[in-house]
Amino acid sequence: MPLTDTDKNLRLAVLIDADNAPRDCLGGIMEEVAIYGTPNTKRAYGDWSSSNLSGWKQTLLDNSVTAVQQFAYTKGKNSTDSAMIIDAMDILYAGNTDGFVLVSSDSDFTGLARRLRESGLFVIGIGEQKTPKPLISACNKFIYIEVIRERTKKAEKAPSKKPAAKTAVKKPTAKKTPEPEPETVKAAPSEPKRIPESVVWLIADSILDLAENAEDDYVSLGSVGQLIQKKRPDFDTRSYGFSKLSGMVKAIDRFEVLEREDKNDPRSKNVYIRDLEM
Repeated sequence: MPLTDTDKNLRLAVLIDADNAPRDCLGGIMEEVAIYGTPNTKRAYGDWSSSNLSGWKQTLLDNSVTAVQQFAYTKGKNSTDSAMIIDAMDILYAGNTDGFVLVSSDSDFTGLARRLRESGLFVIGIGEQKTPKPLISACNKFIYIEVIRERTKKAEKAPSKKPAAKTAVKKPTAKKTPEPEPETVKAAPSEPKRIPESVVWLIADSILDLAENAEDDYVSLGSVGQLIQKKRPDFDTRSYGFSKLSGMVKAIDRFEVLEREDKNDPRSKNVYIRDLEM
């Protein structure tokens, strides 16, 4: 989803349902949140006396997340949800935040997400692919844990560049026949996943919706991305092996992409897209 400068400066309240969120991805989740703004509130909810949550302590400390204790008053009933919802409404009425990040795969937070959006706040949902559709649709943007986990794995595997060690200057010696250097095997780049026809249709349909107000068949790629995000809050090009929407559409023969100079700033260029079958 294309972000404006305003979006990138959002004050965000990050509320984590520890009963329905993986602790091993917390660092990656906070890095993802940083793309959209600055978290001025970070809280994780759960019964921390439970053995199920015993492994969270160091992860919470490393990411400066406040643990909110909520005892399970009745066996089989989840009181964590109620505590998180009450806190969310308190934060809403305090007026010190521009948006919320709800980290959970639990559909019980669907009403909360809808209520926060009704108040004009930007709502980001983060959960696993098993997350029910109603919760996904209630958010402005929904990000899958699986995508975050994959990005974190790639970052951990990336080789670190070490500075070259300084060597002392030696006097010239007799020339020797240089030994052949061993061949280095380069890792093949990961192949993008196959783009489903449903995604191709989603892009084409969004272009068609915007083309009615265009002078020609070309529409702004940024506008297409924003419209797709409104239609499908869980749409993420990284799910298909592409870091950006521009890379994805260039890989699809149906679309033509071009760059045009900005009328207001000749030094910058805007990207436009056209559906060749339209």
